[in-house]
Amino acid sequence: MTVRDVEGRRRAVIEGVEPQVDGGRYPAKRCLGDAVVVEADIFTDGHDLLAGVLLYKRADADSWMEEPMAALVNDRWRGQFVVDELGPWVFTVEAWVDAFKTWRRDMEKRIAAGQDASVDYLIGADLIDSAAGRASARDAQQLLDTAAVLRDTSRASEFQTIALDPRVTALMARYPDRSVCTRYERELRITVDPVRARFSAWYEFFPRSTSPVPGRHGTFRDAETWLPYVAQMGFDVLYLPPIHPIGLTFRKGKNNSVKAEAGDVGSPWAIGASAGGHKSIHPDLGTPEEFRSFVGKAREHGIQIALDIAFQAAPDHPYVKEHPQWFRSRPDGTIQYAENPPKKYQDIYPFDFETEDWEAMWRELTSVFLHWIEQGVEIFRVDNPHTKAFPFWEWAIAAVKRRHPQVLFLSEAFTRPKVMYRLGKLGFSQSYTYFPWRHTKQEITDYFTELTQTGVREFFRPNHWPNTPDILTEFLQTSERPGFMLRFLLASLLGANYGIYGPTFEQMVNAPLRHGSEEYLDSEKYQIHHWDLQKPDSLAEFIALVNRIRRENAALQNDHSLRFHNVSNDQLLCFSKQSPDGSNLVLVVINLDPHHTHTGFVELPAAEFGIEDTRAYQMHDLLTGARYIWHGSRNFVEVNPLSVPAQVFRVLRRMRTEQQFEYFL
Repeated sequence: MTVRDVEGRRRAVIEGVEPQVDGGRYPAKRCLGDAVVVEADIFTDGHDLLAGVLLYKRADADSWMEEPMAALVNDRWRGQFVVDELGPWVFTVEAWVDAFKTWRRDMEKRIAAGQDASVDYLIGADLIDSAAGRASARDAQQLLDTAAVLRDTSRASEFQTIALDPRVTALMARYPDRSVCTRYERELRITVDPVRARFSAWYEFFPRSTSPVPGRHGTFRDAETWLPYVAQMGFDVLYLPPIHPIGLTFRKGKNNSVKAEAGDVGSPWAIGASAGGHKSIHPDLGTPEEFRSFVGKAREHGIQIALDIAFQAAPDHPYVKEHPQWFRSRPDGTIQYAENPPKKYQDIYPFDFETEDWEAMWRELTSVFLHWIEQGVEIFRVDNPHTKAFPFWEWAIAAVKRRHPQVLFLSEAFTRPKVMYRLGKLGFSQSYTYFPWRHTKQEITDYFTELTQTGVREFFRPNHWPNTPDILTEFLQTSERPGFMLRFLLASLLGANYGIYGPTFEQMVNAPLRHGSEEYLDSEKYQIHHWDLQKPDSLAEFIALVNRIRRENAALQNDHSLRFHNVSNDQLLCFSKQSPDGSNLVLVVINLDPHHTHTGFVELPAAEFGIEDTRAYQMHDLLTGARYIWHGSRNFVEVNPLSVPAQVFRVLRRMRTEQQFEYFL
């Protein structure tokens, strides 16, 4: 590099720009309407003052918009912009030495010291003249007039007033000299998703189990009759396991038996038969027209349908005959089935992502998403994405979202953390988590702090499920009603996104296939169930209450404000969330022991919450309706799990008089 390669007058330095993921390799995530807060280290040599702006635009826009950045402390600066359209955005930062701002600061000091500043006023006049050349006609004349006054010694009595006039300062800030500004070395990306990517409640059921007649295969018309039930509980996403034809070859029987009996319906994840593959519907569920009707009826109830996409094929799948090169062959000429030795899954063939025909396979698999989008589906739960090639997901998700930026993808990858996080970086909108296996106070605190208070939160949106068709944890197996309630409360209140697999969850089904297994006995993955949605001991009413609390309190609709608080009992977990504007504050105390009452003292950051130590304030328990008067930062709590295993407080402050209370709203 030679001197000619450098613009040596660019003295501003820009470092540490946030948010950025892996040096800008991947986009950070935000939702429609979010304020994107950008921070950067901006500094220079010497003592000159700086100015900085945040530049931003939609990725496909021609021109930049900008917002000023403000200095915080220790050379850290901050600015923000609002993303008001879905899709990809970009931003960067510019900074420059601000000669006028520096001049004005120094003039304040000279005037205060009573120094002769006659020459310095002329320097200011030159700076103002220069700005006039960059200004609009009206502002230019005002600036020229101001500079003329500073050169007119007969008006010296006005010099100090003009030099310190905030109106002049504001006018000069409008037309800075950015001819040698520094621009950050890269444009950083933001993916903007619908708000449902940040705040959603998912419910899963098998449509083939929705028939009112025991033993009969359910249809989409039957599933429509369940929509009011799902809506009344407050769910806004209804997730369906695969709805495609199911293979006959090596079909699994009840309880994952390797031999199916007559009438066994098989696993929906063994996709493909003579009736079609990933773009087809199981004939017993109904027709494409009936599916589209189901999607439309769900939308009328405020529910979006999420569809499972599992990129694997049953031996009977048309792909196997039409594109055998997309699967791995064994030395004996047979196709390699899925296995995790010693387990074998002969009813499933995995795709070979090292096939020489990978480009055609990528295009076909991506077209599966596009097909279902045409049928009205805009949310996809992707099965085991960690067993498919990373480059495929980055390409496929980007290809879909270029055409349909409203589409969301949920990653079902219960695997190593770095793999889960990589999938989030590659474009998955939400991700399953390790929540089902985090039970102790320390485990929960450490894990959720990692998800919400570190750089992980820029690209990984957690979606917490206490159970799935594959996961019946030992905790739920040994729990009764209080255990199911507390795990539901943890999932739905710690996380803005959560889901349950029902009706197993609200009906507290907890019989395992065998001791030590997380599989359900008589799992719906392999057989049809008949459900009574009106069971008197169901948790449906409790679930509806919690979902209503979530909708009515903006504090519970984000993850980033989550804070844990000390409580003097390891069986009591205390945390809070606030709305972005601080107007809504919710405090939760949960008893992690489903069998015994526990008590303790909660310690709150009273000043941070706007609570005076000398004043009383009211805590309104949204689960029971009870109200309590608390004082200061340390207060007593008692939680009986046999009643309700948690207290969910909306914090109320005492205002104006001792008798009057007002919400944080």
